[in-house]
Amino acid sequence: MTPEEAALEIQEGPVVVDVEGLGKTFRIPLHRVDSIKERAVHPFRRNPYRKLKALEDISFQVHEGEFFGIVGLNGSGKSTLLKILGSIYRADRGRVRVAGRIAPFIELGVGFNPEMTAHQNIVLNAVMMGLSRQEAVKRAAPAIEFAGLEDFSELKLKNYSSGMMVRLAFSVMVQAEADIMLIDEVLAVGDASFQQKCQDVFHDMRKAGKTIILVTHDMNAVEKFCHRAMMIHDGKISKEGSPAEVAEWYLRANFREEDERPGFHAGASEEGDDGHIVDAWLEDENGERVLNVEKGSPFTMNVIVEAIHDMPQPLFNFGVTDEAGYHVFGFNQRMSQEPSGEFSTLKAGQRVVMSAEVNNILRPGRYFLSARGYRDDAMNDMRMQVLRAIDWVIFGTGEGTGAVDLVDQVRVSRPEDD
Repeated sequence: MTPEEAALEIQEGPVVVDVEGLGKTFRIPLHRVDSIKERAVHPFRRNPYRKLKALEDISFQVHEGEFFGIVGLNGSGKSTLLKILGSIYRADRGRVRVAGRIAPFIELGVGFNPEMTAHQNIVLNAVMMGLSRQEAVKRAAPAIEFAGLEDFSELKLKNYSSGMMVRLAFSVMVQAEADIMLIDEVLAVGDASFQQKCQDVFHDMRKAGKTIILVTHDMNAVEKFCHRAMMIHDGKISKEGSPAEVAEWYLRANFREEDERPGFHAGASEEGDDGHIVDAWLEDENGERVLNVEKGSPFTMNVIVEAIHDMPQPLFNFGVTDEAGYHVFGFNQRMSQEPSGEFSTLKAGQRVVMSAEVNNILRPGRYFLSARGYRDDAMNDMRMQVLRAIDWVIFGTGEGTGAVDLVDQVRVSRPEDD
């Protein structure tokens, strides 16, 4: 059965979470009262506030045995939604109906007592989740073993490192026997080996038919585990569908928006250079300026160079490096090879626009374009250098290593018998 067929089969099952017209608004005080004295001196002063609409008209259903993903940019309202489902917040409007016992894991480690040992905390949390004390004691040893904390089980939690704390908290979560689990961003805990153990647990939960609602920023996790997903943006559902569709929508929303990176500044070349870059930008396949590019989508790099002093027979070299500083690819452009010979010398004040169309096989990550200019059609007399003229991100999902994605498909077959 394909993942798509499995998702469709689950959606034909009973609904265990039904959310209809959900809304939540917070009142944010404009003046903070820090002391009892201030409250006593001004007992009748009204504290002004502003309204923050966190959720508006949210409606969706989750079916029994479904792994449902919720994604969104920071501040979109997804964690607020999870807390309403877990009865931590009360909704202002709408209705939530749940068939079964919910176990919310909104923040790993919440509810731990730092003055108690790991063993004691596991038993306490298990009892709070509805297990008997006898059953809770039985679960303590497996949880400590899963977290790899056998040598620290009798150590008070106040002496734990942050990594030990999250490993213990995830281990306690694994021991929960709930009909529906609400999980908020827990796949990035611990070191690489423990993260793999966490992923194995999620695979086991999925195979066992657990109903799980997962809030995450990890699009690979959404595509790997979820049957369906939805994206919340500014408190509203902006997309609901297959994990691949929602992941693509999320990444486009993330990287198509203006970010806080400084843009290109004209005159970014070294002092004393014969030329400088007055503008540099990327264009998508529709000719629109973009800050970032989706994986697999072709794009064009554009650079406008202006000569400060005469540059006879200029040769320009462009290089693209990744975030680690490794050279990924590059190209040269000789002005002396123009058919008209117009650019045999780039005179002071003249400008030239160079555009390079890129067949995009870059893997997701951050990349930088640097430019150098030479005179007399030779790379032994550099007269211009601009480092990181453009800074952009290739966004997308998919696993792999290296800087480029050259392999389209891998076929596996058995050799024919002799």
